[in-house]
Amino acid sequence: MTPEIQSRAQQLREKIQAASYAYYVLDNPDLEDSIYDRLYRELQDLESQYPALITPDSPTQRVGERPAAGFSSVRHNIPLYSLENAFDLAEFAKWEAGWQRHLGLALSGAVGTKESAEYVCELKIDGSAIALTYEQGLLVRGVTRGDGESGEDITQNIRTIRSIPLKLNIPNPPPIVEVRGEAFLPIAVFDQLNQERQQTGEQLLANPRNAAAGTLRQLDPKMVAQRKLDFFAYTLHLSDEAQINYHWESLELLQQMGFKVNPHRELCADLTAVGAYYDRWNTERLNLAYMTDGVVVKINSIALQQQLGFTNKFPRWAVALKYPAEEAPTRVIDISVNVGRTGAITPLAHLAPVQLAGTTVQRATLHNGDRIAQLDLRIGDTVIVRKAGEIIPEIVRVLTDLRPSGAQVFKMPTHCPACESIVIKPVNEAVLRCINPSCPAILKGSLVHWVSRDALDISGLGEKLVEQLVDSKFVNSVADLYDLTVPKLMTLERMGEKSATKIVEAIASSKSKPWSRVLYGLGIRHIGSSNSSILTEKYPSVDRLIQANAAQIEGIYGVGVEIAQSVSTWFKQPLNLALIDRLQSVGLQFEQEISIENNDASQLFAGKTFVVTGTLPTLKRDEAKALIQQNGGKMTDSISAKTDYLVAGEKAGSKLAKAEKLGVKIIAESDLLAMIKNDSSIITD
Repeated sequence: MTPEIQSRAQQLREKIQAASYAYYVLDNPDLEDSIYDRLYRELQDLESQYPALITPDSPTQRVGERPAAGFSSVRHNIPLYSLENAFDLAEFAKWEAGWQRHLGLALSGAVGTKESAEYVCELKIDGSAIALTYEQGLLVRGVTRGDGESGEDITQNIRTIRSIPLKLNIPNPPPIVEVRGEAFLPIAVFDQLNQERQQTGEQLLANPRNAAAGTLRQLDPKMVAQRKLDFFAYTLHLSDEAQINYHWESLELLQQMGFKVNPHRELCADLTAVGAYYDRWNTERLNLAYMTDGVVVKINSIALQQQLGFTNKFPRWAVALKYPAEEAPTRVIDISVNVGRTGAITPLAHLAPVQLAGTTVQRATLHNGDRIAQLDLRIGDTVIVRKAGEIIPEIVRVLTDLRPSGAQVFKMPTHCPACESIVIKPVNEAVLRCINPSCPAILKGSLVHWVSRDALDISGLGEKLVEQLVDSKFVNSVADLYDLTVPKLMTLERMGEKSATKIVEAIASSKSKPWSRVLYGLGIRHIGSSNSSILTEKYPSVDRLIQANAAQIEGIYGVGVEIAQSVSTWFKQPLNLALIDRLQSVGLQFEQEISIENNDASQLFAGKTFVVTGTLPTLKRDEAKALIQQNGGKMTDSISAKTDYLVAGEKAGSKLAKAEKLGVKIIAESDLLAMIKNDSSIITD
């Protein structure tokens, strides 16, 4: 190995680390994705050829090669305490009086020093607390909170979180640095995960907090990387020789070290200022890209913190000022089961109508039979329902002391309610499944998925018409859709020639949809729209994907063991291969078209960040996003000061208000199209 190779590897590491920091922490990318990918691949190749080049802080070491066998227990160097809660400003005032009393100060509120009256307010992120240890500037360990004294060593998984630096971004770091913070799942990522799980018949994730905690305890770091966790640092402990005087200073130092620190923190001089901050964020938090459930208030003076110390449970110098939970009591009227397109049988509680988070709730998911047993739920029970970011509200607990004498025990079915086939419970799964491929419920779900907007996007084919087609035996698989004719459709109830013609034309036009849409439309378990794009990029034809084994598929970045196994198994089934043959014979696309234009994509929007919101006049949101990305722009789901343009349609909502407040440029669809056509008369920087 020559010095030139060593130098090149070091240069690549530094460049990639700087680009990752700009992208994941500053939300201000300074390197095009294609260039980043090429530099990353070059570093991978060098390290593969010369393993001695691999360093613990190399960007290539973020995802471990092998799943962990389990997690070992590790004792925290510094206890990771939870916080005492206050549920309103009156309770906060009592907490303030309590720490003042502990110091022997007068109850009048005369605290004697400026530091004792000054607080730092930070948003309480609804995620999972973790402790990070750095030695000589390098990340050596990441541990869960556990019981506060000991937690689980999840270092492999921590390395996958790209907003956590593998190496501190300061010269001559202290020998040991301890950082505490919150790992969380952004709302947009959580919603996308649940959409994909709903489409593949999997149990929905309950909320972003539980999803973050569950993700951190995944044994396979590749699966953790796929979940795209984020991180905010909020506490810093330095070696004795490098102390700081104020908590506010520690937050600024964390930023200098390369950590993402929540930007909405504020110095508050007294209780009144804390109250104003708390009241303001009670509404503004609804516009954030992540879940918050309160405000953390800390005394700013480190010296005063040390004087106050800890109780046996909490620090005396900090408190969590919580917001009211979005929960309400109601009664379970009945429990039914739904059969999804993958055969998953999901119980659903029918509720007496209750107002929750601004909507009327009448149903709540029960996930599976095990969940019903855990809750000890019966028909007729009074329950607490929660809706805090979930797609479908869930039952949190049962008020058993209000249980009526006639409450009925519910038992999960032994046979599919749609086809009467015996249901099974696969190994390591909590969900019952119907495995009859001819089950009408599975077929209907598969058809609804096939015609959906993100799949083949066949307009006019809604759930009611799908039910008619299946019940009339006109359609027994998705391939049968392409045999439908106008005369045949006209035999259905309330179907005229004009409507039938439009549907046949829409079905025919779906044949031009790209291979990625077709793969997604096939409804393979665990495969969402984003995964299908990743897979078809690697395997540009169905023949190549059929030939790939699970190990090869798993080797794709962002594809985990479950996905790889599911895809490999699906393409080994004779019935599925026969379906592909039929779909190919009628003209569906099973090969990626390579566009010459794509190879010379416009960089008109290079370095610009866009958000699209509301209903646009002619474009679907996905189409507008694709246009922006094709022209070099970056898409995000939330408005921030770093957003360059908001493309706003009708009913733009809170994102429009936030963009106006932050001074983000707001444009219409027509402006976007004109910009793409290089009409300089529209908007200039």
